[in-house]
Amino acid sequence: MIENPFVTNGYAGPDYFCDRKKETQDIIQLLSNGNNIALISPRRYGKTDLIRHCFNQETIKDKYYTFIIDIYSTKSLAEMVNKMGKTILDSLKPRGRKVWESFLNVVHSLKAGISFDADGLPSLTMSVGDIVNPNNTLDEIFHYLDKADKPCLVAIDEFQQILKYDNSTVEAALRTHVQYCSNANFVFLGSQRHMMGAMFVSPNRPFYQSVSIMNLKLIDLEKYCSFCEKHFSDAGKSLDREVVVQLYAKFNGVTFYLQKVMNVLFMRTNVGEHCQADELQPAIEYIVNFTSQTYEDLLYQLPEKQRLVLIAICNEGKASQITSGKFAKKHGLTSPSAVKSAVNALLERDLITQEKGIYEIYDKFLEIWIKER
Repeated sequence: MIENPFVTNGYAGPDYFCDRKKETQDIIQLLSNGNNIALISPRRYGKTDLIRHCFNQETIKDKYYTFIIDIYSTKSLAEMVNKMGKTILDSLKPRGRKVWESFLNVVHSLKAGISFDADGLPSLTMSVGDIVNPNNTLDEIFHYLDKADKPCLVAIDEFQQILKYDNSTVEAALRTHVQYCSNANFVFLGSQRHMMGAMFVSPNRPFYQSVSIMNLKLIDLEKYCSFCEKHFSDAGKSLDREVVVQLYAKFNGVTFYLQKVMNVLFMRTNVGEHCQADELQPAIEYIVNFTSQTYEDLLYQLPEKQRLVLIAICNEGKASQITSGKFAKKHGLTSPSAVKSAVNALLERDLITQEKGIYEIYDKFLEIWIKER
């Protein structure tokens, strides 16, 4: 049993995972019946941990090799195949020498970057610049997946990132590899709904009609209330349900923020004590204050136009028509064209999000800090 059941970093097992029973069942059934999936939702809804939860089920973990490859930080095909190679090798190491050797024997182009520790376990230390031909490395990785001694399940996190690579053929190349890899099924996780939708729904795109599309919804309020009450009770503490109701409303049910605040509330409630609604705001302020200097530095480093547009979007909460003259005039901004340029830069930095013409600050704790400064 872990000390604080409200896990804020990664997956800690089924006891600390709230509900998602139907989604888990659907994903497992689809994958085990040969389907590929596109799992789409805004970031911080818990997509990745849901896949970890699915891959942790008895029906999956003993039968399949499972890999979760996060390509969010990659900027090229070379970086992506490097990340794939490292993730697959690290996932196979606990399964024994025979298993990881079978991977290294196929992926010849990465062998020069393999080093071994004192226990004889391998690590891939190759830099991206050492990958001479990333297309060849990609071929080798998919050849391994297709010939592995167990079927493979591969989740590629933040899959829309491939659209930002300079190489315009990556999407088609991946589709071809996926199509002919009979020993593996894939989950493509994405947080940019419009980009993911274009990839999988547009008839002129390589991945058209190649997946079952799942849009992950918010976690159910009542089930999250029960989850929180149970963990407080199990620890000899009690919780006013209104705490969770107000928290859920304040952060629109987004899992990351719920868990982060509940973690602090649990930490600040001693055994035998009762957590009430008036403790919610101090817990949020506790989190925001910890990061205040980082937020201060962030605003200071932003160019003035970007900073002013960020603050304007914050003041709106959910901003629309932000490149209109009306928006610029209301918030004292120089011109709609300057706003548009700043917005593109803020989107690129992931400081704001855009969905159906509505712009919001991505980090809701940052939004709170800006409003209170």
